[in-house]
Amino acid sequence: MDLTVNGQTVYAHTGGRPFDPARPALVLIHGAGMDHTVWSLQSRYLAHHGRSVLAVDLPGHGRSGGAPLPSIEELAGWVAALLDAVGVAKAALAGHSMGALVALETAARHGDRIESLALLGVAETMPVHPDLLAAAALNDPSAIELVIGWGHGPRGHVGGAAAPGLSLLPGGRRLMQRARPGVLGVDLGACNAYVRGGAAAAAVSCPALFLLGGVDRMTPAKSGKALAAQVRHSKVIQLSGIGHMVMTEAPDATTDAFSTQFSTR
Repeated sequence: MDLTVNGQTVYAHTGGRPFDPARPALVLIHGAGMDHTVWSLQSRYLAHHGRSVLAVDLPGHGRSGGAPLPSIEELAGWVAALLDAVGVAKAALAGHSMGALVALETAARHGDRIESLALLGVAETMPVHPDLLAAAALNDPSAIELVIGWGHGPRGHVGGAAAPGLSLLPGGRRLMQRARPGVLGVDLGACNAYVRGGAAAAAVSCPALFLLGGVDRMTPAKSGKALAAQVRHSKVIQLSGIGHMVMTEAPDATTDAFSTQFSTR
């Protein structure tokens, strides 16, 4: 589905069903250097179980036009503009990593428009090592290797995909390799600079699910739990043996958690 947001073309996957603004809406927000395809299973399932789904490509990512936005705050404003563009007054949000910060900030700034949240691989702050920031800024392939290597739990390093014959690391690597030059560097810079996590969490009034990887080395589960403790209505699910790439390492568990959090019954 092609949209226009702030004068730029935006692509959103609708899970195989036409988007209907009259149905309960859910926006899925990907992480740094990624695109809508990380939500393939969840978007399809929820689109066929009561939700109108928009798994978006953020500006400059995937099939969306424009340049990547350099701050979490700007991305949160963009999400609000997306809701305006599709004629939705209120929606649920789910985000992973950078996308989780965007969802959190959007709920803090536009609380009357967000009905519930699911935040995956998240912490109050997400500092990025200077060497990784530098490599990403130079489009050095080592930046992708660092993200993919550290982002997956042990099972991801020995295959780990739910589908037989597939491997998580090569799939994740190829996903990030197809991003446009400079995108990963901008995204990591936005994560590194964001310091409003605690204040945003305190301002969130809707129910929030925190889905955390038990062996996440990028945003350790204890950090996610500390952030969850600052949200008034939060629930934490910790997935044993799962790293930072929660929705691809544990697709079924993620879908099950989303099914409960975003139920329309």
